[in-house]
Amino acid sequence: MSEYIIYTDSACDMEPATLKEWDVKYCTLSLTFEGDSKVYQNDEIDPVEFYNKMREGAVAKTAAANTETFKRAFEKDLKNGSDILYLGFSTGLSTTCNSAAIAGDQLSKKYPERKIICVDTLCASAGFGLLLKLIVDKKNEGASIEDAAKFAEDTKLNLCHWFTVDDLVYLKRGGRVSPAVAFVGGVLGIKPVMHVDNEGHLVPVSKARGRKASLRAMFDKYNETAIDPKSGPVFICHGDCREDADALAAMIKEAHGVDVEMTVFTGPVIGAHSGPGTLALFFLGKER
Repeated sequence: MSEYIIYTDSACDMEPATLKEWDVKYCTLSLTFEGDSKVYQNDEIDPVEFYNKMREGAVAKTAAANTETFKRAFEKDLKNGSDILYLGFSTGLSTTCNSAAIAGDQLSKKYPERKIICVDTLCASAGFGLLLKLIVDKKNEGASIEDAAKFAEDTKLNLCHWFTVDDLVYLKRGGRVSPAVAFVGGVLGIKPVMHVDNEGHLVPVSKARGRKASLRAMFDKYNETAIDPKSGPVFICHGDCREDADALAAMIKEAHGVDVEMTVFTGPVIGAHSGPGTLALFFLGKER
């Protein structure tokens, strides 16, 4: 059985040190700020600095990883005799995974003896990271590249993503909510509760009056849909609102005795669209 390398992209919001520990290679998405020509890689800018810039009014524009980026990365390992399993950011939110698939198709003609498998995870942020961790565990248990890819395909629609945001202005910019809804929500303190659906799109599901109620709504979704709420695994990500992340983790711990396995920042590329105060909960559920 040939050795295979797991690749991903920076929209999984796992820290570079974590990906190195997992022996996962990655390509990065990028962003720029309006009025500034500098291009930042997703892992190049400090998250606290990024969210502070947004609070001060900076507007970030994001860009997917392109085909040439993936070709350069993949070819190094293909030349060395390794196969490639790429787990990619949801095609419902980015063209990044499609770019990787095009790169894989082109390289498969040049290296017909190698296997290149690209999986559209239909996941985002640390939900994507949680699925990635499950695949890494499978590989470490001895799963072949085909078995690992099949596990990813069989599991991805059970990877639940529940989000809320603190300020609707960022969703308004991205066309997720109308200007009228953003205005009324701001006046009344309405917080949307959203999830990533089976097509990999971020969609509003319900509304909560105030921040505490939105956290409770996510906790309720965990109670209602988790396959086993007393065993996890559970990941949380946040847009520079660690206290809220810890409060949500404490709710789960108190109710079910489960520790949140990983709490990370919502990375700049995703945070550019959701803003400071984004909070998200990820777990395995009966359905999304």
